[in-house]
Amino acid sequence: MKMPRFRVALLSVLLAVAAAQNVIVTAAEERSTPASSDRLQVVAVENRDGGETAYRVTSPWQRGETVIRVLLPEGVTPDERLRVLFVLPVEGDEGTRWGDGLTEIRNSGLHNLHRLVCVMPTFSSLPWYADQPTDSEIQQEKYLLSGMLPWVDETFPTKAAREGRLLVGFSKSGWGAFSLLLRHPDLFDRAAAWDAPLMMDAPDKYGSGPIFGTPENFARYQLSKLVVDRAELLRRESLPRLVHLGFGNFRGEHAGFETLLSEHRIPHIYHDGPQRQHHWNTGWLPEAIELLTAH
Repeated sequence: MKMPRFRVALLSVLLAVAAAQNVIVTAAEERSTPASSDRLQVVAVENRDGGETAYRVTSPWQRGETVIRVLLPEGVTPDERLRVLFVLPVEGDEGTRWGDGLTEIRNSGLHNLHRLVCVMPTFSSLPWYADQPTDSEIQQEKYLLSGMLPWVDETFPTKAAREGRLLVGFSKSGWGAFSLLLRHPDLFDRAAAWDAPLMMDAPDKYGSGPIFGTPENFARYQLSKLVVDRAELLRRESLPRLVHLGFGNFRGEHAGFETLLSEHRIPHIYHDGPQRQHHWNTGWLPEAIELLTAH
């Protein structure tokens, strides 16, 4: 059953009580948790440091439970509609070997500065933002598009349209940000990628093989092919929708992608540098988000 988009009073009371008691509220104990659908079920809500809320969910497209972490800006009014920034993880589950994108946004106050609903999901397998052709529980793109995206719009005060959705990531999640936008340009407005293997041409690196499954399936997500396929559409845009910047391990990949974009006369933003460590918290996020929100 479809629930109201933004149950401000009820949700505020629930979260305030949970925060005061420092507890996890389960769906079985409290039926006024944010909206669930037939495809994505909220089973628990946890209040974390700094105003972050973690929603433990189940869906048909992931193994077991996954988590959707949400950070709202301060002082949201009942009639306010905000853009959503999807902060795409690099690791499976809640791994932090390469840092934590949502924590970095919170510590820098970027959600408040740019008035963004920041959403960071987890995945039960290494995220390459693709649907595995034979494993029904490695459907990462479908989970994000058919489960998480409508749930976010039903639950929070979002601009539920293309212009209200932004993507950011680095490394494999930078690949994912560009893949999602190029495959679904009607759903996402802009995407930023930092230090990502943008010119990868086969599913045999960085743990990608088991996720893409076959060369034929990989080809559906290959960025260099998608750029050519979407070139005419992107050329008609008045503002650039792709932002790629900086490097740590993948400068050559970004240079090759820059050549491809320029050859096809696609509006975009490219900053070759500065060089930083391959990590969420080395200072590249403020620039990326500033560029994403600059219109």
